[in-house]
Amino acid sequence: MLEIQHLTKVFNAGTVNEKKAVTDLSLTIDDGDYITIVGSNGAGKSTLFNAIAGVFIPDSGRIMLDGTNITFEPDYSRSVYIGRMFQDPLKGTAPHMTIKENLALAYLRAGNPRPLSRISRKDEQLFQDQLKMLEMGLEDRMNVPVGTLSGGQRQALTLLMATIVPPKLLLLDEHTAALDPAAANKVMELTNRIVSEHHMTCMMITHNLKQAIQTGNRTLMMKDGQIVLDLKGEQRKNLTIEDLLRMFREGTHEEFDNDRILLSE
Repeated sequence: MLEIQHLTKVFNAGTVNEKKAVTDLSLTIDDGDYITIVGSNGAGKSTLFNAIAGVFIPDSGRIMLDGTNITFEPDYSRSVYIGRMFQDPLKGTAPHMTIKENLALAYLRAGNPRPLSRISRKDEQLFQDQLKMLEMGLEDRMNVPVGTLSGGQRQALTLLMATIVPPKLLLLDEHTAALDPAAANKVMELTNRIVSEHHMTCMMITHNLKQAIQTGNRTLMMKDGQIVLDLKGEQRKNLTIEDLLRMFREGTHEEFDNDRILLSE
């Protein structure tokens, strides 16, 4: 279970560029929750992810994971049990290393400490089996550099790397937004399958309102560094985009103003 208690982060405090990115935010996430998060640019979505992943130390508040305070733990330590994917397919892989070497790095980092040179035939078979699941033919190309792959192939590979040892928490930061529709649908299909099979706790930022209310079991909407809507259970069942926008309007007394999100199918 993830508990975020009174989290606050201000960038450039005391200057003309001061930005309150997250303000007194509290959130409890149960094991197995699959949460979608929407909000305008600057709402604090990625800042929240950065705090959870350990990119910075918050100004106040604390972050608890399975009862352990990880607020001051560095990001490289958290990466052992927190998986993360970004919008840019180039961020999650090492382009000059092979597919096999990229998978090996992820596998060894997440709880299988051994030198890269000690990858066994059993390990390679695991990598091959995982790659077959993508249905992209990458299981026959394990020795090619990742830099030769398409964006969709690299993002699918990054998904495998983030989950080859199932993490306690998976953070998806608009991980399909940079892909063409076919590749995006494929990566989302794989995401849902992996999250479901491993009963994984997952948080996903999306710009697509339809995706936000149809994926997972809970939807959050953020504004000005705070959570203004938290929808689950019966309240989320049969929810429409129009319902979501109306609830946002009633809760904030403002219109939702992000064209990128509103125009997404």
